Amino acid sequence: MAKEKLVKNITPRDENFAQWYTDVVREAELCDYSSVKGCLNYLPNGYAIWELIQADLDRRFKETGVENVSLPLLIPESLLEKEADHIEGFAPEVAWVTHGGMERLQERLCIRPTSETLFCDLWARTVKSYRDLPKVWNQWNSVLRWEKTTRPFLRSREFLWQEGHTIHATYEEAEARTIQMFHVYEDCYRETMAIPYVSGRKAEHEKFAGAQDTYTVEALMHDGKALQSATSHFFGSGFPDAFGIKYIDKNNEPHSVYETSWGWSTRSIGALIMVHGDDDGLVLPPHVAPVECKIIPIAQHKEGVLDRAYALLDELKKAGYRVKIDDSDKSPGWKFSEQEILGIPTRIEIGPKDIENNQVIVVRRDTREKIVVSLDEIATKLREILEQEQQDMYDRAKEFLDSHIDTAVTMDEMVEKFKANRGFVKACWCGDPECEGEVKYATGGAATRCLIEDEEMISDKCIWCGKPAKHMAYWGKSY
Repeated sequence: MAKEKLVKNITPRDENFAQWYTDVVREAELCDYSSVKGCLNYLPNGYAIWELIQADLDRRFKETGVENVSLPLLIPESLLEKEADHIEGFAPEVAWVTHGGMERLQERLCIRPTSETLFCDLWARTVKSYRDLPKVWNQWNSVLRWEKTTRPFLRSREFLWQEGHTIHATYEEAEARTIQMFHVYEDCYRETMAIPYVSGRKAEHEKFAGAQDTYTVEALMHDGKALQSATSHFFGSGFPDAFGIKYIDKNNEPHSVYETSWGWSTRSIGALIMVHGDDDGLVLPPHVAPVECKIIPIAQHKEGVLDRAYALLDELKKAGYRVKIDDSDKSPGWKFSEQEILGIPTRIEIGPKDIENNQVIVVRRDTREKIVVSLDEIATKLREILEQEQQDMYDRAKEFLDSHIDTAVTMDEMVEKFKANRGFVKACWCGDPECEGEVKYATGGAATRCLIEDEEMISDKCIWCGKPAKHMAYWGKSY
């Protein structure tokens, strides 16, 4: 009989990061490619993570007054063309429906790349009075963008996300909502995903198509590249005016409305993998782990072991844990390896000697630390262990981020910093996209990720041209 093989077939992370990422996605069974090129099948392990993220975000949204809706998948071409900057930004990525059954359609229909036009079309027909405002809506859906290059979770043609859309009576109210939702994203990444970040406004030429301002959360992956992880956009009145959305105030005077839009996608799962994963697979923060704990009976063939393990399973379920048991006939080593590759935050080992001593061994996934816990206290102690693990994972990621942020006041310094280290470099810039392009070429790919507006400028000159600097920014290479 062939020797049992442990579940471990992952390229070392520091040997080939791209292959490591692909291996983890495959071995943890998070997703798989479909028969449609560039589109994914979200497998149970991956979709369960998305469900937890979705539930957390949805709760946060509703606490701010957001209501969920669902709008159509298809957008008429004439509707999409109403906002020129918007359609120009998305035109290369749009997929079109030209036939219904066997008949050619009189007007092409776009499969939504985003839904600003759909929301504006609805509001143009339904918003009449100041009493109809504000509209603070969100939908959970998928969108389609015909990307040329795809990669699981990070960039696919169809992906899952939420897109929030709101309209308001005043500029100030809309701007405040934009920033509020930006902070909601920051809170979720920090508290739920255990992922630190840099964040701020995007440069003018990096804004979302049609937006007046775009705010971004930029996380740093283990290979030193930035990942745009969530964005919130202030549209002003450009979109609403293009669609003729007006409201009548208390004095019977017509006014424009002001719009926001904000989105978070399954790209966040890619961030989880690349920030926290290791050479043995996925490492999930407990708050987004579909299974927080796996119970693994040791010497389960011996009398009483399985019975006590099942009793523990019931106890932990009643205490509110997401917990499973592995009572298969695989060896303990196989079970440990499988638990680690799936990123399950803790496992509980329970065998005859443990039962005799009224204890279990809790093993943390992130550090492999073994903790002896009394069976009488496990229902409360496990939560303490999980919360400590959540915090420790954030702290380690924050230490990595902080140690990979540098500064530069000359191009020689910037080039040298990107050669010597991976991550972000703070540098000043005149705001000219051409200068950014030159910096990108000279550094092998570093561009502005977001502007830094709450710190004193480190120089009064542009890093490239030497003209007066208008901004200080985080520069970095990105996905």
